Amino acid sequence: MIDVATFGETMAAVRAIDPLRLGGAMRLSVAGAESTVAIGLARLGHRARWIGLVGDDETGALVLRTLRAEGVDVAHVRTDHRGPTGLMLLERRVGDLTRVIYHRSGSAASYLEPADVLPALDPAPAILHVTGITPALGPGPAAAVRATVERAARTPGTRVCLDVNYRSRLWDRDRAAEVLRGLVPSLSLVVASHDELDLVAPASATTESDRVAALLDAGVAEVVVKRGADGASGHTPEETAHVPARRVEVTDLVGAGDAFVAGHLSGTLDGLGLAGRLGRAVTCGAFAVASSGDWEGLPTRHELALLDALPGSTLR
Repeated sequence: MIDVATFGETMAAVRAIDPLRLGGAMRLSVAGAESTVAIGLARLGHRARWIGLVGDDETGALVLRTLRAEGVDVAHVRTDHRGPTGLMLLERRVGDLTRVIYHRSGSAASYLEPADVLPALDPAPAILHVTGITPALGPGPAAAVRATVERAARTPGTRVCLDVNYRSRLWDRDRAAEVLRGLVPSLSLVVASHDELDLVAPASATTESDRVAALLDAGVAEVVVKRGADGASGHTPEETAHVPARRVEVTDLVGAGDAFVAGHLSGTLDGLGLAGRLGRAVTCGAFAVASSGDWEGLPTRHELALLDALPGSTLR
């Protein structure tokens, strides 16, 4: 049985050492919110499946090779000839500020449909994870999100997690809210940054506490609010918990939210309490920001305790 199934777009990712307009050395890897979550879960010992379309090109082969090497199930990934594998370019501009440039319009992933994803839910996973990125890719991906979320919500024993993960370059806030609020009745877990809660909560809820309460009243079992350097808060009908962020030297912020989600879902699968789930989430997020790349620095299970070592320690 698959522990967590997720789907969306995974792109080739090119990281520039210097500003892109100056040329120079670059590093090629892969990146995608959902596949980063899958890699994070696989490294922690869970059975993770990523579903999606890649182009019939060398970067599509790189995506598949990378995910296979990380132990992610890609049995339901399909190569599609209608578009290329998407591309993202990243450059460091000021301090730890990263600028991202997308080339994903008309990519293979934009042709994703429900028929590409629904077969991967049989047998049903323990958790279906979706993000607010995928429905922004086009009508087909939006239909795939809606169909899979509704199917999973009707399946006994399967929980549905939505990470809002708003991308302003893909759609505006009004359209995002219209689509994402429609998913709420099917959700078990909502993860959002403090400035994303309004995209899933009713428009009548105007404060963070009101938005959390409205989601819980709508049947969501848990609402998690990411606060970056200030940690994270979790809310269920029975309790609320807050955990501080782990303090590390920041190298690269990209992918931290997805690492956070992987840690939280891992804690959920392991039966940890609310504070324990949040603690594992911020730990995985800290590993992500302390290393370069979306997923490269994510921890294995036995590495989770490394951040408890004294600064400057050498482990022999």
